[in-house]
Amino acid sequence: MHRLSKFLYFKVLGWKLVGTFPDVDKCVVAVVPHTHWVDFFLGLLVRKVIDKEINYIGKRSLFKPPFGWFFRWTGGAPIDRSKSSNTVESVVEIFKKRKIFRFALAPEGTRKKVTELKTGFYHIAQKAKVPIVAVAFDFGKKQVKFSDAIHPTGNIREDFKVFHDFYKGAIGKVPEYSF
Repeated sequence: MHRLSKFLYFKVLGWKLVGTFPDVDKCVVAVVPHTHWVDFFLGLLVRKVIDKEINYIGKRSLFKPPFGWFFRWTGGAPIDRSKSSNTVESVVEIFKKRKIFRFALAPEGTRKKVTELKTGFYHIAQKAKVPIVAVAFDFGKKQVKFSDAIHPTGNIREDFKVFHDFYKGAIGKVPEYSF
């Protein structure tokens, strides 16, 4: 699967990787921009190309038949967004229980245009005491860019400047929705 993924990613699609995914067993993987459903499949492909187990959560309805098996098979876990549950604490508990857990999410929180990132990914990393790996899906340059492991300092304003600088200029599949 690794070889096939590399062939598809590099030769067929003509994409490239910028940087390398940090050698960490636990982290929050913050992927921006998220403008189209195809981002999910690009993420699955990149995960195979870099040969890393990366997980995600999704709304519970995605995990029901007929496609629930697919989302579980690709590393997903359902969450119930209808309840007033604390998603940050729930994900932190998963980090505590697992030896390897790389948790991917789109901090924009939607596929539409946003000007600010949501802060949940930051709070998860901070409470779980794990780094954040920023990943930019740039359809304009046909590249996926990885940051080094970024450890939250507690100064969210300054830390978010680092994220904004990293994602600056990355063009999503739907360019007008890009961060």
